[in-house]
Amino acid sequence: MTEAYLKPVPTIDDSNRPHWEGAREGKLRIQRCTSCGAFRYPPARICAECRNEGSEWVTASGKGRIWSWCVFHRPYFKGFDKEMPYAVVMVELDEGPRLYSNMVGTSKDDLRIGMPVRAVFEPATPELTLVKFEEDK
Repeated sequence: MTEAYLKPVPTIDDSNRPHWEGAREGKLRIQRCTSCGAFRYPPARICAECRNEGSEWVTASGKGRIWSWCVFHRPYFKGFDKEMPYAVVMVELDEGPRLYSNMVGTSKDDLRIGMPVRAVFEPATPELTLVKFEEDK
């Protein structure tokens, strides 16, 4: 029998569904403004650059750099008990937007600002695949 997934999961709705469907396909999808071309994540109805409402979902490169990170020493959710302490990274994608995630295959002690990373996709449940990052060597 499979162990239940105990970590928090995102709420998937019409505003972010293309992102999560892309993740299930192994693609990092983000919004791009159809007026000025600015990329945005998280999804938003209005572009922060030009205030236009038009957008499209595009597949991003999945590459970026660690912009910041922090290490959690307290398990706020039971699913993280076995991973303590664990790091949460903020990745700035080559396209510009920043997003929070976790690293795979890299010790929290080896993280550094500017470390090149690339997206990897980790199935969490049969319906949900999470976007995580690994060092891009």
